[in-house]
Amino acid sequence: MAPEYAMNGQFSVKTDVFSFGVLVIEVITGKRNNWSPEEESSLFLLSYVWKSWREGKVLNIVDPSLIETRGLSDEIMKCIHISLLCVQENAESRPTMASVVVMLNANSLTFPRPSQQETITQVVLRL
Repeated sequence: MAPEYAMNGQFSVKTDVFSFGVLVIEVITGKRNNWSPEEESSLFLLSYVWKSWREGKVLNIVDPSLIETRGLSDEIMKCIHISLLCVQENAESRPTMASVVVMLNANSLTFPRPSQQETITQVVLRL
């Protein structure tokens, strides 16, 4: 659930972008949004993905079956990057779905850097 909707009941097209990003993350990780790593039960999936991204440990979040069949491809990395852009907490910072389609079709991996405000994510994901 997008932070602005969970906290204030505000719904917009950027709320759908957030949901799309969560869906892509669930596909890439093979885990549901309410999943929590055993060693860090205070984190939920999105927080774990953000943490892994910041620490440069993206391989930790990819479903092993994807790596077995495709390796850690540029396409997987591109999807992770785009999904993090979609789940940014500030709705104005999220791309439009039209921009997401352009990024998915692009041959480049040069996209804006996603940003996260950790305190809000921690609260929203527990709702």
